[in-house]
Amino acid sequence: MNSVNKPQLGQLVRIIRGNDSGKYAVIINVEDQRFVWIVDGDKRRFDQPKKKNILHLELLPTVSSEVVESMSDSGRVTNSKLRFVINKVVNQIQSEAQEKGE
Repeated sequence: MNSVNKPQLGQLVRIIRGNDSGKYAVIINVEDQRFVWIVDGDKRRFDQPKKKNILHLELLPTVSSEVVESMSDSGRVTNSKLRFVINKVVNQIQSEAQEKGE
């Protein structure tokens, strides 16, 4: 298993199954090899994370250092920081797609 297929704290994911399919989120807890807890800072806030099967997620290669540092310092991360991190990565993905002409 390489690092892209193994979920990590602070890793960004795209939801591919369920009501939120197509949306992006951040992993805030890895329960075991199969389940993680995700939040997006908007609909799914830090205080109410969603338990998700990793087979229903596309693990992105991006791990947010801001989220990892905040979780290690205080054990939590603000919803505004989550939204900022997700927006930054989504904008980066969209600009790369435009450069490729997709």
